Amino acid sequence: MKKNNYNETEGIMNTIIGKDTHINGTVNVKGSLRVDGSLTGKIICTECVTIGASGQVDAEIEAASAIIAGKLKGNIVTIETIELQAKCEMEGDLKTKSLVIEQGAIFCGACNMKETRNDLGFLPPENEPEMEMSESTESD
Repeated sequence: MKKNNYNETEGIMNTIIGKDTHINGTVNVKGSLRVDGSLTGKIICTECVTIGASGQVDAEIEAASAIIAGKLKGNIVTIETIELQAKCEMEGDLKTKSLVIEQGAIFCGACNMKETRNDLGFLPPENEPEMEMSESTESD
């Protein structure tokens, strides 16, 4: 019999919050979490947090990754990736390494994909316009 190093708990949904379940408080999960009901508070998860299409979450989320298909009001910080699916409605800020936003998703907030820089990355640095101005005055 061939033996591998695959962890048996990987890829398995460890905790499911059902459609008619309402939770208030902090949920700390070792493994993956799926929310199909409603949750208010904070989620700390070592693997993937999935908010199903019927899920309604008003919480701060810290996880390895996140998939949002339902409604989320709150900030998310992940180590790997965040996926906002087509029918999701999210209001809050994101901090992640990789972001996927499907067509039809509603996202209202800020996104930070780099830890070392505070600017948004698409605005020119403040010193560049000054250089251009000094160059134009030299040519006059």
